[in-house]
Amino acid sequence: MALVLCHTARAETPPPPRFLGSQSCSTSGCHGGAKANRDQFLIWSKKDFHSRSYATLTIARSQRIAETLRIADPSQSARCTVCHTPFQAVPEVGRAPSAKATEGVSCESCHGVGEFWLRAHTRPDYTHVDRVTAGMRDLKNLYVRANTCVACHQNVDADLLRAGHPELIFELGGQCVTEPKHWREAPNWSGAQAWLVGQAVALRELSWQLAREPQPTDRLKARWSGLLWVLQQTDDASLPSLAPLEREPTPGNATQVQTLSDELARHAAAIEWSADRSRRALARLAATGPAFADAAIPQEIQARRAERLVLALDRLVGSLPPEAPVTRTDLDRLFSLVQSLPDFDPRQFSESVRSFDQRLGQSVSPK
Repeated sequence: MALVLCHTARAETPPPPRFLGSQSCSTSGCHGGAKANRDQFLIWSKKDFHSRSYATLTIARSQRIAETLRIADPSQSARCTVCHTPFQAVPEVGRAPSAKATEGVSCESCHGVGEFWLRAHTRPDYTHVDRVTAGMRDLKNLYVRANTCVACHQNVDADLLRAGHPELIFELGGQCVTEPKHWREAPNWSGAQAWLVGQAVALRELSWQLAREPQPTDRLKARWSGLLWVLQQTDDASLPSLAPLEREPTPGNATQVQTLSDELARHAAAIEWSADRSRRALARLAATGPAFADAAIPQEIQARRAERLVLALDRLVGSLPPEAPVTRTDLDRLFSLVQSLPDFDPRQFSESVRSFDQRLGQSVSPK
């Protein structure tokens, strides 16, 4: 009788995909060509500040911040490189030789680690779902897009701010418009919808930071309270509501806001946006002028409300028809009043918002 030996091989976990680096996208036959829809790499490398984010760590201002924090070299410190050059946090086994640690914020930082989808993503039979399934990040989804950007565009630790790092304000709609375009938006893309999703995600991140800080600064509490207030003014019956939430910046309340603002962001990204929805939100926000005349609200909180309100009005005005009565000059006036938050005058801002509201007239009144 023959003896049959059975051997059951253990299934091995496949290695995770590797980052390939921006050079893998740069050939003229891919995204490095001169023709439209073939020049994405050129736009990024020549015009987009993200391609120079690593270089920012070598300038004098960065050196001064590092000295204050006793960081020997900001271009090598994880506190700096986590946003300015993310590949430095990736172990060598996770990077192909072409993926240089000094690339800055490059293609895969936004689109996802490329090894499993790069070769196949240009196939004509591949759908968007196929690409996402293969590992490409679904940046058409505004919730996914906001989550991709917010971590490096919103929260900065208090000691970094004290050392001179600029304060950051995440506003997805505006940043999608001002960044040099190397992509095409979907035909139904709305700057107003992107604004709402982005601000809800920003509030979630501020809430997370507030909840984890044992002694949050007055600046952080005012930023959080101001953003929550603005989103409460746009309360919509068809979306999760933030209106009942207290604006007292306590860790417990921040945790509740963190959960509900994430829910709002998810729902706002999934709905079919309409011009009427934009107009209703704009009308509600433009009607907030009298609130800035309330002397019981601290000036710092009023300034933070105004800062976020002006950004909201700017995005929402884009939903109006060309013949709308408001102009760029009206918005520029409001922007000028929030340029210096320590000098912010709530009453002056209140009057300017009232005038703005009057200019809008009945063309954007809620329905």
